[in-house]
Amino acid sequence: MDKNQKFVITINRELGSGGRTIGKMLAEKLGVSFYDKALIKELEKKFNLNTEEIERLKGSKTQWWRELINTAMYMGQNMNEVWYYQRMSGDEFHLTTTDDMFKVEKEVLQKLAEEESCIIAGRSGFYILANHPNHLSILIQASKEHRIERIMKKQNLSHEEAEKVIKKIDDMRETYVKKFTGTSRYDTRNYDLVISMDGKTEQEAVDLILQYIG
Repeated sequence: MDKNQKFVITINRELGSGGRTIGKMLAEKLGVSFYDKALIKELEKKFNLNTEEIERLKGSKTQWWRELINTAMYMGQNMNEVWYYQRMSGDEFHLTTTDDMFKVEKEVLQKLAEEESCIIAGRSGFYILANHPNHLSILIQASKEHRIERIMKKQNLSHEEAEKVIKKIDDMRETYVKKFTGTSRYDTRNYDLVISMDGKTEQEAVDLILQYIG
């Protein structure tokens, strides 16, 4: 990846690995925008985007798209990642995984990558943008206990509660990726760089990525 040209970095991460924080820190270091899954979903929901709206969006002026993105970013500043994934009815997690939703997500991600250099954190970005020019794909992982401890602290949960959240979200993300991409999000062949966070700080991970980029 050439950071002196327009680029896109996709970060797939396990919940509790610190991947979202790493993505935001990396974006700040590189001076580019950071988009995560929750923000993109909020963009879709806020503007009631569907496949027909996306077709209109593709032919719209850049100013209209930029206004939409700026508004979504403002709305997403205080969004909680776990809140997004925990759309619950009782103790059950729900995820809508229609073909139309994936098409919308695909178009939104492609539009983001076309418009500017950016970092995108999300379940399917690595697949959707696999053939995008000047693309770097990263997977951030951590041991189960590392992830549990991080979620316990971040969300003030018990060990059992944190473990349950991680399992539910892992299963949900893997189901989504396999359904629409035909591959596993854990298959390291899908990534240019795989980082284990055990024994590393977020800053060390950012430094490692910057060193890889050169």
